[in-house]
Amino acid sequence: MFKLFIGCVIIAIIAAIFGFGGVSEAFAGIAKVIFFIFIVGAIIAFLLFKKIF
Repeated sequence: MFKLFIGCVIIAIIAAIFGFGGVSEAFAGIAKVIFFIFIVGAIIAFLLFKKIF
């Protein structure tokens, strides 16, 4: 999932450099959603891992 986040951020940056505003905003939005899903998943995994040990 982290690779997908990094890929979306890179595409958003490249699109912003070349002036594709709509594409850049779309990929930046996707990257934000993936990032927050990643954070929530990491917190859940940490809590479950901590509970087991």
